[in-house]
Amino acid sequence: MVLTWKDHREKLDRRLTKHGLAREVAIKSGTNIEKSNKFISAFQSSIRSEMTRGGKVTLVGFGTFGVKERQARKGVNPKTLKAITIPKKKAMFFKPGKALKDAIAKK
Repeated sequence: MVLTWKDHREKLDRRLTKHGLAREVAIKSGTNIEKSNKFISAFQSSIRSEMTRGGKVTLVGFGTFGVKERQARKGVNPKTLKAITIPKKKAMFFKPGKALKDAIAKK
């Protein structure tokens, strides 16, 4: 199947931005966009601050945000083919909850 440019563009446009999310929250909660935008910013800030402390944020039915520490490992520089050591680092993760997985699987 070959996608036309129009089909490709429509597929790319199926994303929800922060402003779009604020609009959806405002409609569903019966408030205005400014208040819902402040709520989303506070929500993001709360998750960010907990994750920077190394904690997890669990939203039952939605999923879990957290941080994992990746150990140092050996790798190869693809340009020079020399062995290098990749330093340890912290990486964030999101594990979807059962309700979210089931909702996605139904579509």
